[in-house]
Amino acid sequence: MTQQVTTPPSPRTEPAQNFGTEGIAAMQRPSLITRALMAVVSRVERLNLRFSKVGNPPVYDKATFPWVAGIEEQWHLIRSELDKVMVRQSELPTFQDISTDVKSISQDTGWKTFFLAGYGLTSDRNIAQCPQTWRVLQTIPGLKTAMFSIFEPGKHLAPHRGPYNGVLRLHLGLIVPGPRDKLAIRVSDQVCHWEEGQALIFDDAYEHEAWNHTDKTRVVLFVDFVKPLRFPANLINWLLLNIAVFTPFIREGADNHKEWEKRFYAEAEALRNRPN
Repeated sequence: MTQQVTTPPSPRTEPAQNFGTEGIAAMQRPSLITRALMAVVSRVERLNLRFSKVGNPPVYDKATFPWVAGIEEQWHLIRSELDKVMVRQSELPTFQDISTDVKSISQDTGWKTFFLAGYGLTSDRNIAQCPQTWRVLQTIPGLKTAMFSIFEPGKHLAPHRGPYNGVLRLHLGLIVPGPRDKLAIRVSDQVCHWEEGQALIFDDAYEHEAWNHTDKTRVVLFVDFVKPLRFPANLINWLLLNIAVFTPFIREGADNHKEWEKRFYAEAEALRNRPN
């Protein structure tokens, strides 16, 4: 899901969050309820900036969140479960297969996902494949979304911003090929590089883009968690995030994932039952 931003932040001042992405069409939905909700979101985003407990930088010092160290310590367990998932890499869905709004920034097959949870919805069958990963994820305060994000060789994700600044994003490097200068993510005016076993935390409400110009696949554990806010923003944020599950953006994605899941696990069952 994407919204539009207008101008890049000035490096001489504190970066500013804008509320759209230049060159990307705004999401259009026929529902009056959805349009009303998006108008509310625009107002609440300004409140979230004002009442943040952790400031509003594009990229955070991971020491800001003490629980991150425990995630990094167990990255090998997550990587071992990822390796089993990657055996069927070619059958995994693209992001736009699940969330059609992503077509505004990605139309090819270079960005794939293995979804675990999002906004109160879970993929029980995918979680069953990754029990240690799921256990580790439960230590993240305010966990909202979790998946493996798979960036294939040659993929460049266009500049965009996330739909809402009430969450922050964590990337845990799991498969990070070299050379370093060909694989990166830009958040506002900062270019960051993933490292295996290391977490990167950023605010995806700033314009960002990512690229993999290596000849190998990059994979991170992709997590959104609730941004720490003071009252009253924390209460309003909680309400919006819990209402989100009823919006077309989330419901459509859930339906698309269920259809993919049926096909994926039906094929796995057929392979197991095939006579020798």
